[in-house]
Amino acid sequence: MSDDLIHNPTGGMPRLREIMRRLRDQNSGCPWDLEQTFATIAPYTIEEAYEVADAIERKEWDELKGELGDLLFQSVFHAQMAEEAGLFTFDEVADGMSDKMVARHPHVFGDESRDKSPEQQTRDWETIKAAERASKKETGVLDGVALGLPALLRAVKLQKRAARVGFDWPTTDEVMDKLREEMDELREAEDDDHRFEEFGDLLFVMANLGRHMGIDPEAALRAANGKFTRRFKSIEAALAKDGRRPEDSNLEEMDRLWDAAKAVEKAAKKSDI
Repeated sequence: MSDDLIHNPTGGMPRLREIMRRLRDQNSGCPWDLEQTFATIAPYTIEEAYEVADAIERKEWDELKGELGDLLFQSVFHAQMAEEAGLFTFDEVADGMSDKMVARHPHVFGDESRDKSPEQQTRDWETIKAAERASKKETGVLDGVALGLPALLRAVKLQKRAARVGFDWPTTDEVMDKLREEMDELREAEDDDHRFEEFGDLLFVMANLGRHMGIDPEAALRAANGKFTRRFKSIEAALAKDGRRPEDSNLEEMDRLWDAAKAVEKAAKKSDI
């Protein structure tokens, strides 16, 4: 078999698909790639999606190109395994997505008017998706919310679905009241299993509070993670000036250095206003 396509730097999608096919070739493929399954590859797929989001958040556009390639490769990998199992082909994946996009955008590809707000288009999109779920016999309000989603994201999606049929608190005040109730229940939990349950309830209400306040809880937590990382690195940098590491310090000193890093960040924000 000729390797011309494999080594063609402008081979595009056909080249990538051929590389994947060769990696999974039973006689000459890569032993690691050959032993993979949908289940073993799925965690990498999720990881690559987050790395795409990370590059976008950091505005690292050169990195984004590479991360999108990594994510695309995950789709090619899954499709190759599906084709080997006689389930579906990559072309069927692409055609299915194309059909879905055409069906969900009748105001672009059909005879509906484009003269409507983004909010109305969002409502129309959800109406179309509901019809699609019904055609799959997903008749329950919460049917079709993927189990594999990150837990906070899935919580918000479940809550949005329930809210569409009126199962929702009318204002943020009621959510705040529920939050205090769940915190009290967590304090009063008497064993590990009960604490586990109440902690989950507390997180679920926090996701609901974010939804009511128009805050994406996943994005907010990522921002908090980033802030923690920046400030802890400031602690490390301050200690390094004395030739020390965090384990050479104590909580009191590190807390003081944390407050100093926090003050610097606040001052920088004020100067940007």
